Amino acid sequence: MKALVQPISPRPARDSFSAGSALAEIGVLPKETLGDRVAGELRALLMAGKLAPGEKLSLRKVAEAIGVSMMPVREAISRLAADGALEVLPGRAVRVPIMSLSQFRELTRIRLVLEGYAAEEAARNASEADIAAIAEAERIFREAAGSTPPNSTEAVTANHKLHATLYRAAGMPTLVEMIERLWLRAGPVLNLDMRSDPDRLKGGSAVQAHAALLVALRARDDAGARRAIEADISAAAAHIARTGGLADD
Repeated sequence: MKALVQPISPRPARDSFSAGSALAEIGVLPKETLGDRVAGELRALLMAGKLAPGEKLSLRKVAEAIGVSMMPVREAISRLAADGALEVLPGRAVRVPIMSLSQFRELTRIRLVLEGYAAEEAARNASEADIAAIAEAERIFREAAGSTPPNSTEAVTANHKLHATLYRAAGMPTLVEMIERLWLRAGPVLNLDMRSDPDRLKGGSAVQAHAALLVALRARDDAGARRAIEADISAAAAHIARTGGLADD
């Protein structure tokens, strides 16, 4: 027996004639605010050691450089201050914090644990493309360190790229996030090591550690990779502690 009332098929919305294919071309847009963008740019400068301890930042100049209003800059500064990466002084002045010797030593001990572990994991999990990128950063650093005079600006950039690529190669995003938070505070202090005394780059401790790291990665030697990174961190930390550029406790 046929139904007395036939079901009515739903009518497509008038604007859905090709919505599926058209929207697929767009993809998922990143949920990034202007504050996120400004914070990301400042994080990159801090982690790469391009801002020195005690250096003051003009909110207006940051806004002009990135091409945004003051509001997202204030939002970004608030986030970074909450992470201890920037310091808001009386009168709303903003500067990179000056770390004390005891704070630096504590930070170094934590870095040795986390970054050493990341190096071990990277030796096990790094792809050939990862190793090639690390090798390229190692080459740039070595050439910058060996030039006359040493190119400390290029060395700082290459050093950060080598470390960042290594830790991402571990394949552990949460670990990378933890390390990046450490580098937000360590980056400006490492700036003292390479920029205040460019001739120290010719001493070769960092060059030797990076070369040993590359050998270990290619051999999939996790213990060797950890030793290389620990040697790199320890040598830089010892030099920084000797320079007297850190605040008294």
